[in-house]
Amino acid sequence: MHLRQCSADENQIDQDELFDCHVNREASMQLTELSGSRFEIGQQHARLHRRAIIASINVYDRLFHDMAGLRWHEARRDAQRFLPMIEQRFPEIIEEMDGMAQGIGGELSDILTLNCRSEISLTRASGGCSALALLNQGHQWLAQNWDWRAEQTGHLVALRIQPPEAPTLLSIGEAGMVGKVGLNEHGIGVALNAIRSATCGEGLPIHIALRRILECRTFDEAEGIANDGICAPAHFLLADGSGQALGCEVHPGNPGRILPREGLITHTNHLVSDAATHWVEDFPKPDSWSRLSRLDTLCAALSNGEEAPLAAEQLFDLLGDHEEGQESLCRHFNPDVPAEEQMETLFSVVMDLSQRTLWLRHGKPCQVKESVCLRP
Repeated sequence: MHLRQCSADENQIDQDELFDCHVNREASMQLTELSGSRFEIGQQHARLHRRAIIASINVYDRLFHDMAGLRWHEARRDAQRFLPMIEQRFPEIIEEMDGMAQGIGGELSDILTLNCRSEISLTRASGGCSALALLNQGHQWLAQNWDWRAEQTGHLVALRIQPPEAPTLLSIGEAGMVGKVGLNEHGIGVALNAIRSATCGEGLPIHIALRRILECRTFDEAEGIANDGICAPAHFLLADGSGQALGCEVHPGNPGRILPREGLITHTNHLVSDAATHWVEDFPKPDSWSRLSRLDTLCAALSNGEEAPLAAEQLFDLLGDHEEGQESLCRHFNPDVPAEEQMETLFSVVMDLSQRTLWLRHGKPCQVKESVCLRP
């Protein structure tokens, strides 16, 4: 995303402006530095990515209507029920969201709704994303494709955030979201797989929890966030630079735990652990199983291949896989798929947590051959 400074007279948002922000498919993500107080971090995010945040609100306004029959003002009302849960378990992030809201000329409920978009209706949306954690010759790798609606391509941001009294972190995701996929200066990393389900209960909203994990100093602390209840089902793939990794199929109850097998964890968009499937009903598309099988096959080939240490390029090649007769890990527009089920790979990340390094490709990894190298 090209950075852009906003002048003071631009800090007024109105309804017409929501529908004037269009996708810039040529935009490329650049690193945005955010620091200061929580409120100042939010203000900086809004100042530098104001139009992208407003455009994201526009996208989700349409998706809420198409998927749940809700308009933005109705979704804002629904999002208010998550505020007490956030106030109880991560109150600091509310100040940041408030700074962001004021920075776009909106209200806290606008940014709250954006960050609770999964809980409001999108757990009913078609899932995407393929993720893996792999321990190779003392290096803990974490990688994933993030698959979502193509209209969000131009509204993505790469953030390096220095919160007060918390680790510096990298977060790759949508403008206006406080957290998603990334790692921090202590080598704690997290990847995300969506789970389609009607379940929603008590706990932290998914994206708020991801940010809270990225502010953890230890693996045990990060695992504790997942264990403490997440409003809606998802899969959090946790790992750290020491070689620890754990798949957490989170939901409002105790999460399902997926332990590494020969240093490997893979996940797509269906629940696999007994602890999760006993309590949560999910509705994955059939391609989730075929993508997981293909992911396992490719990871096994990596593990059984050359004795030389892995390189980020090899994992991007894996994420860019297109196997004839298989559902692709790298997802493209498919005219045969209904509009509401369309998913495309919008970015890919590969992380060497042992080296505290993240490589990013904005776009499809089969097409984008240059990576941006980032460190917290």
